[in-house]
Amino acid sequence: FVTDAKHVEVQVIGDGKGNVVHLWERDCSVQRRHQKIVEIAPACHHPMEVRQAVLDDALKITKACNYKNAGTVEFLVDDQGRHYFMEVNPRVQVEHTVTEQVTGIDIVQSTFLIAGGASLEEIGLVQEKIIPRGVAMQCRITTEDPAKDFAPSTGMLDVCRHSVGPGLRIDGYSYPGMVVQPYFDSLLVKYTATHKNWDGVIRRMRRALRDNHIRGVKTNIPFLLNVLDHPDFIKGTFDLNFIQNNPELLDNLPGTPTAVERTTEGQKYDHLEGYLKYIANLAVNGHPKSLGADPAIAKTMRNQDVPAPSAEAIEAILEKKNTKPNNFKKILREQGPKALAKAMREHSNTMLTDTTMRDAHQSLLATRMRTHDLLKAAKATNAAFNSADIFSLEVWGGATFDVSMNFLRECPWKRLEELDEAAPDMLKQMLLRGANAVGYTVYPDNLVYEFCKTAYESGNDVFRVFDSLNYIDNMELGIKAAAASGGFVEAAISYTGDVTNDSPENKYNLNYYLDFADKLVDLGAHCLCIKDMAGLLTPRATTLLVSELRKKFPEIPIHLHTHDTAGMGVASMLAGAQAGADVVDGAIDSMSGLSSQPCLGALVAALGDKNNVNLDALNVLNDYWESVREQYKPFEVQALSAAIGSNVYKHEIPGGQYTNLLFQSNQLGLSGRFGEVKKAYALANKLLGDIPKVTPSSKTVGDLAQFIVGLKISEEELIENAANLPLPNSVVEYFQGALGPPPGGFPEPFRTNVLKGRPLKDGRPCFEGRPGAELPPYDFETAEKDLKEAYGDQRITFKEVLSHALYPQVFKDYLAFEKEYGTIETLPTHVFLRPMQVGEENLVNLGPGKDYYIRLANIDGFNKDLGTRTVTLEVNGEKWFIRTPDTVTTLESTSGGAAPKRRAKKDPTDKGSLGSPMPGVIVAVNVEEGDEVEEGQTLFKLSAMKMETELKAQVSGKVTKITVEVNDNVEGDDLLAEIVPE
Repeated sequence: FVTDAKHVEVQVIGDGKGNVVHLWERDCSVQRRHQKIVEIAPACHHPMEVRQAVLDDALKITKACNYKNAGTVEFLVDDQGRHYFMEVNPRVQVEHTVTEQVTGIDIVQSTFLIAGGASLEEIGLVQEKIIPRGVAMQCRITTEDPAKDFAPSTGMLDVCRHSVGPGLRIDGYSYPGMVVQPYFDSLLVKYTATHKNWDGVIRRMRRALRDNHIRGVKTNIPFLLNVLDHPDFIKGTFDLNFIQNNPELLDNLPGTPTAVERTTEGQKYDHLEGYLKYIANLAVNGHPKSLGADPAIAKTMRNQDVPAPSAEAIEAILEKKNTKPNNFKKILREQGPKALAKAMREHSNTMLTDTTMRDAHQSLLATRMRTHDLLKAAKATNAAFNSADIFSLEVWGGATFDVSMNFLRECPWKRLEELDEAAPDMLKQMLLRGANAVGYTVYPDNLVYEFCKTAYESGNDVFRVFDSLNYIDNMELGIKAAAASGGFVEAAISYTGDVTNDSPENKYNLNYYLDFADKLVDLGAHCLCIKDMAGLLTPRATTLLVSELRKKFPEIPIHLHTHDTAGMGVASMLAGAQAGADVVDGAIDSMSGLSSQPCLGALVAALGDKNNVNLDALNVLNDYWESVREQYKPFEVQALSAAIGSNVYKHEIPGGQYTNLLFQSNQLGLSGRFGEVKKAYALANKLLGDIPKVTPSSKTVGDLAQFIVGLKISEEELIENAANLPLPNSVVEYFQGALGPPPGGFPEPFRTNVLKGRPLKDGRPCFEGRPGAELPPYDFETAEKDLKEAYGDQRITFKEVLSHALYPQVFKDYLAFEKEYGTIETLPTHVFLRPMQVGEENLVNLGPGKDYYIRLANIDGFNKDLGTRTVTLEVNGEKWFIRTPDTVTTLESTSGGAAPKRRAKKDPTDKGSLGSPMPGVIVAVNVEEGDEVEEGQTLFKLSAMKMETELKAQVSGKVTKITVEVNDNVEGDDLLAEIVPE
């Protein structure tokens, strides 16, 4: 009946003696669920005649009842300016501050004086003298999360510093270290801004909301900023339906990690809170064992960041050199891969690929190199190499994709994009595992195609495609997917054995490799690569294989890759160059040797005038990488130097597997027994059929080797009892044909024995042909819809859909980490890796003018009730209090009791995983395990901040797990129940 209504209320004060005055009116129309959000005094957007009519009626009502003390007379005003009386609120209201600011009258003090018997005249309240000056606006700051439908947010205030300045009033009580409980109203503090006009008060309030520093809990500040920025609010044309009619107010919330850059002012997300939580957690708990960092060595790391190498210094070195850019990147992107292949063959010198940013650290440091350190070197690397005989930089693919998410908590796509931007003139190269893409299993064909397409669009140029068993059907998928992207396809021959061995029993002879190369060229390879994963190539073998490939394929470029495991790498690469290879691989000097690639500087020196890389420029880069490698000492396997050598020709362990295999052996209790593992590796290779060993086939061999050592079982016992032994899954899946058939077929009777009682899910004993060919196309549309529903539209792009498709659980864990700590990619590596000690200080730079000196001031004792410790950090002198779960200490070690209960979190992608939407107390459990429930059925009731919420089933099905009881306290996203859908 009242259209487009506004809520206008009049502040009155009466003395109970027939005298009543008004302190003008307030506009309280910006409301959500009948709760006022923003209040304005006076109601300056209404015509004066409407305001006067409201004021007159307010006085008539209160004078008629001889009103005493402060009160509010409330009205609705429709779009015609007509007003309707609602009620009289006989108390001082929350929003009284705006009236005090424009009138200069202390309403609270006045009520005390009147209660003591004073008259209005005695306290100086005369209507004619009460004149509003300027405009005041109040915003209520609440501990609610607007991104979650304003769910209450509880916890400790890590830091609490309010805005200050002219025309700003703060009402409330909050301080650093205060705990916001779920048992009270969510109002934290009130900000009241005053200015001489409406535009000024908006600017002042916007600054106040933007400049405050309240962290540790979610607040409604991002939502309030959107309100203040809305054109209807700025024009003053809002009414009671303003929030309801503008759902976009909840989109692109400023100050949140997913907020899009805006042209107008807004609170910016600065990552600092997440960084501090990460630093506190690392100080309390250290790194998880799965990261592989030696905790004792991590504590001894140098406490400072490594400065980037100087691109300017390199440019000064090269200034006098008469060199031209090689333009390989430009040729590929503008003329296509065939033009690039032609340019490679016409290039007179031997070219190099620098593997430092991918295979070198995978081989030496278990793939733990962070984007932060790679990116710092990119500009200088581009300066040193863009006019040199450098073909490409290997920067992506292989194990880097999952490790970046799983252990380094980084986005692999962002790494590729940033490296391409920082080194724009260089070809970027990746390692593609054929039908396995960058995973350890087979995927639907369309997923591999979309992955390659997106990789090319994100900056990858060269796809080195291989299959771990040289299975041509798997290679065909990888080659065609990479070619369809527009990229340059480098089809790799996985080298094993000894091509010079002319024994009839040698299946990996020259004819094997030439025949396989024939098939690769027929499939459309732009370039052939000899991929020697274990460093088995000798100069003699290299000369034979490369020279024969050159004779057979005179127009096809040849790229040569090896590892320096036996110290033969430089000699073999030089032999390959002399035999006709166009490109050979090397790693920067300080990241070369051992299980990595041959030394890049040594290759340049050995090639002489056949390569024009400047060694002085190279040394600038090498000085940087030498310092960087020092930071990654916690991942250096101390036994590596002693473990490698010429015995690689016997066991054939790939260079990229060495560090992981050593670490895994220690984890399995085989420390000091790596010699046995190497012998078992050779035996495992034999038992599996003498196969090429590269991910994922190398993992299968390694798993079986450690199984053999762990059980101390003989070859005969293993073959005979294979059906009943708890073999590693990778071994069973290998014999089921999950990777495809190996060269020469599967060995018998071992395979038959392994497969006894171990059929595929569909009942067949094994796969027939290429395993991935049986998979239905991946449903990208449904996957994207489900992920956006779980994580939000702004967080999920198509790249995230691909990451989830390849590594579902790893991706979920990565986003769960990001939710807790934000993006930590730009944290300096010494801060990321080295747990701070009490009293230490670190410098963290978050951009120009954003230097933060962070000091670990204190770590409190263990709170046995919460299982936490409060960590006190000082940031540029300001104290932050971070309540940190202690996952290491248990109550057994502190008081002899049980460890504090830590609830699992819900899976946001599983509708059957029901979690708590907010912290609170469970007040009702309406279901038991085993019950059948319907979608929409109320299963639990949750009480939080004076609000009771019903938690309903999202799917119909059977309840298989209940994790809570009545009166249990829960945190946001705690798992409450699991439902198996019908």
